[in-house]
Amino acid sequence: MTYSIGRHKLAAPVVLAPMAGVTNAPFRELCRRFAPGLAYVNEMVMATPVVQVNPKTHRMINFAPDEHPRSQQLYGSDPVIMGEAVRQLCDDGRIDHVDINFGCPAAKVTRRGGGAAVPARPELLRAIVRAAVAAAEPYGIPVTTKFRMGLFDDWLTFKRTGEVCAEEGVTSIAMHARTVEQHYSGEARWEAIGELKEHMVSLGGSIPVLGNGDIWEADDAVAMMEQTGCDGVVVGRGCLGRPWLFSDLVDALNGRPVPPSRSLGAVAAVMVDHAAMLATHLGEDHAMRDFRKHTGWYMSGYPVGSEIRRRFSLIKSLAELDDVLAAMLDKVGPETTVVAGGERIKRGHTNGPIKVAIPEGWLNGQTRRGLDTDTSVPDDADVMALSGG
Repeated sequence: MTYSIGRHKLAAPVVLAPMAGVTNAPFRELCRRFAPGLAYVNEMVMATPVVQVNPKTHRMINFAPDEHPRSQQLYGSDPVIMGEAVRQLCDDGRIDHVDINFGCPAAKVTRRGGGAAVPARPELLRAIVRAAVAAAEPYGIPVTTKFRMGLFDDWLTFKRTGEVCAEEGVTSIAMHARTVEQHYSGEARWEAIGELKEHMVSLGGSIPVLGNGDIWEADDAVAMMEQTGCDGVVVGRGCLGRPWLFSDLVDALNGRPVPPSRSLGAVAAVMVDHAAMLATHLGEDHAMRDFRKHTGWYMSGYPVGSEIRRRFSLIKSLAELDDVLAAMLDKVGPETTVVAGGERIKRGHTNGPIKVAIPEGWLNGQTRRGLDTDTSVPDDADVMALSGG
């Protein structure tokens, strides 16, 4: 199985989904240690602060010297600003790949017409993709897109979205098989990924279609590709507390045996490395506050007890982390493995259904019938916001 992003041929058709507050440089480095040669996408940032040279945003666009492809996801609802953001990043030589987010369900993004709100306006979607592709083309930088099935369960737009993206020159498309309304509840509807793939093939194109949603173990990726015919997978919540999942995915998708679940001792060693890298990146105080959420994900499925979990939630230093890990291993032993079904315990967002937040007047009868040609940009589309999804 082969999949490339521009000139970068991946070891397997696997992409890390950008996740706000998670897929920063330390986490991507950790994942790369387990499985080099895949595409690990940085946290999503808004196009506007890129153009305005906002210091916080530009600090987030951070890649290791040996990290390739350097993949950055952007979002926004203004085609001019999107094009300029892509041009600046390409011109500065900071990226190898741009992914445009049309699937983020966060209210602070969609209520400004960004993320998953954009595909409801197909001509605005077209204008944004066209601007990004035109800006990246002189530099030889590929543009990809990621989106959801649609805003609402009773109004699905993913086939049209795929068509528009392909017509405007993106090199691949990826879909999270849930609607915005569904958010992260229930099960991902893999059958929709198959429908999208079939639809793109029926149009006579060869654009790769990647599937996203509920890949918790390596076998899930194999099953998704077999059941849907998709060309690769995008992994989000499944790698939270499981950065080694990417190594398992490379093995599974290349027909090699997948190792058993990691022992608690092995997990503890990974946690130490992760926390240390975060401390170097953010400073120890900030890093340890940030790392608390990771401890819950790492411990998911392991029978360590409520007191150990409580202590992890309060750590303030690397030394404290070492103390809690030592106490944990003394209590349950380093050879302890995950409980039956523990790998499939959902991590990260699980809430939904939700009320969809979109700009006032964003939808009308024409939009619902697929006849909308409005390319107007929301009045507050340039309000700075950072999120991911």
